[in-house]
Parts: sequence; C-alpha cells; structure tokens
Amino acid sequence: MAKETTSFVYVTYILSTPEKVFEAIAKPEVTRRYWGHENVSDWKAGSTWEHVRANDERPIKVVGKVVEASPPTRLVVTWAAPTQAADPASHSRVTFAIEEYENMVRLTVTHDELEAGSDMANTMKQGWPAVLSSLKSFLETGRGLDIFGKPKAA
Repeated sequence: MAKETTSFVYVTYILSTPEKVFEAIAKPEVTRRYWGHENVSDWKAGSTWEHVRANDERPIKVVGKVVEASPPTRLVVTWAAPTQAADPASHSRVTFAIEEYENMVRLTVTHDELEAGSDMANTMKQGWPAVLSSLKSFLETGRGLDIFGKPKAA
C-alpha cells in the first residue's frame, strides 16, 4: 500500500528580479545570510545537493538530487534527512517557481510528496514561512530575519 502524502505551498511577492531570487536560493554565500544554511550544488539535473548549517560544525541537515534547474525561473530538488539519503522512496520534493509579476517577483514554493503526518511535513508548515519571510526581507532590505525573530546584520 502506498503511503499517504501531503504538500505545502507558499506564495510570496518580492521586490526583486528573478535572477536575484534564484541566486538567493542557489548560491551558498547568499543563502547563509538569510537562512543560516548553505545550499551547495552545481545545480545541474541529476547532481546532488546539500543543505549545510553555516556554523563551525557545518552539519549537513538535508540532502537530495537536483531534478530540474532552469535559472532564473525554476528549481526542483528532492529533499531528505541525511539518514534517508539512500532511500529515494522517503524523499520529498521542493519546487521553486520564480515568475516576474509587474515590477516584482512571485515566488511559489511547493514542498510535496511529504509523508502525511510525518515530522518532516509538520516541520515544513513552520519552516518555509520563516525562511521565505527572511528571504523576502533580505532581498528587499539587505537584512534577513533570524528564525528566532531577531534581524540579522547584512
């Protein structure tokens, strides 16, 4: 019997360009400034990617594969805990859709193929809004938000 899955979708509008939004998701030196993590990959379909905590220990928090990369409008990756890296059936998927919308960008993040009721599914409901709010703040003001609510210096 197949596992029951769920998805999480978040849409935000950012005063920026598609190129800057894509860069903020894909470049480790930018990502660490609003997320506290670095997304590390060559961003080619089939390549691996790692979500690494940007601190002295640098633990890997999430791993996956790049499913699709079409800069600056679309990035699709699989998403799993490092302990689940060898089990593709346990991976979920994240799609970043970046669209020009008048003088701004509409960013739609869809995290799907999540196991319904899992810790990962529950974590994403809180995690994505915090991360994407910090991304928006960073691109619009130069300052990301700490997930604990304190602004980070640029």
